[in-house]
Amino acid sequence: MAVLPRNRLSTEQRRALKLLGSIPHGAVGDLLVLAHEFSRDMLAGLVLAGLATVVTETIRAGGPTIKVERYRITDAGTRALEG
Repeated sequence: MAVLPRNRLSTEQRRALKLLGSIPHGAVGDLLVLAHEFSRDMLAGLVLAGLATVVTETIRAGGPTIKVERYRITDAGTRALEG
């Protein structure tokens, strides 16, 4: 997929990609939305542009099983940050 030129990334997109790049195993979608105030639409745009991936995981931590979305930066996302 084509990488957006550096000047085409919004400040919010750049901030999200930098955060994802700093977390080796990816970040849970709800954390990105609630704690970092990224919009789900913006995150979806990063995925559609090939700059990030999202995987749905099933987790059980002593209680009920829940599904979470884990976002990770792609090589294309890293290249977009580098410019």
